[in-house]
Amino acid sequence: MTQALRIAFQGEPGANSDEACRAYFPDYASVGYAAFEDAFEAVKTGECALAMIPVENSIAGRVADVHHLLPSSGLRIIQELFKPIHFQLMVNPGAKLEDVRTVISMPFAAGQCRRLLRKLKVAIEPAHDTAGSAMALAAHPDPTRAAIAPALAAEIYGLTILMRDIEDETHNTTRFLVMTADRDPPAPPAGVRCVTSFAFRVRNIPAALYKALGGFATNGVNMTKLESYMENGAFTATFFYAEVDGRPEDPSLALALEELKFFSDHVEVLGVYPADAFRDGQG
Repeated sequence: MTQALRIAFQGEPGANSDEACRAYFPDYASVGYAAFEDAFEAVKTGECALAMIPVENSIAGRVADVHHLLPSSGLRIIQELFKPIHFQLMVNPGAKLEDVRTVISMPFAAGQCRRLLRKLKVAIEPAHDTAGSAMALAAHPDPTRAAIAPALAAEIYGLTILMRDIEDETHNTTRFLVMTADRDPPAPPAGVRCVTSFAFRVRNIPAALYKALGGFATNGVNMTKLESYMENGAFTATFFYAEVDGRPEDPSLALALEELKFFSDHVEVLGVYPADAFRDGQG
């Protein structure tokens, strides 16, 4: 398999990110890595051509640590994808639901399946990711234990699905970002609605954030996301990750970014990419 046909994700084979890779990039071999940093590094070194990174979920909120890793990843965002998330309750072959006393689950996944877990009155054993739950159960068969994982994991690890689509809400959706090491990737086609992601650090002056963001309001730019995080543990050096509608060359966004730079000591565009149709209820 050549480098050009590999896509990195965080987690074990069978994770939701792996499902997303296989669904949206069927010509690529998906490769799992233990940490997000490892997946980023695989793309930077050329081991993989792309990375599929989850950033937020419609039920559980943002994926911890990802937004503050994006600016330092050295990668560029070229695509966003919204994927419906479905979790399955799986067991070793022959095990029965009435015998299950413990469910292995990534806390992020267990939080999306609270209703069933309360009904079953089972103990929760935390795992590092969803597919890891299935892998652990397959490695140590036990009829009193089950796992919560995507259907792909049951297929990979030879488990039996007892209950399908056990997530609490039907709108359960995760947003993924596709990233490349190309520092200047091709621009989206003309006429395509776009999202621009960028990071910035405001100057240490009174009302700097208010003034820095004022240009987006006065120029009619829609800001869809604003996340803050500390840089190197310093309480006085706050970084922000933001997403807005449009392209940097659009007159309104160009003016807003110009004003942002006046009140910031660092501004970096992390990606300009097509807005997924899911945003308009078409996905």
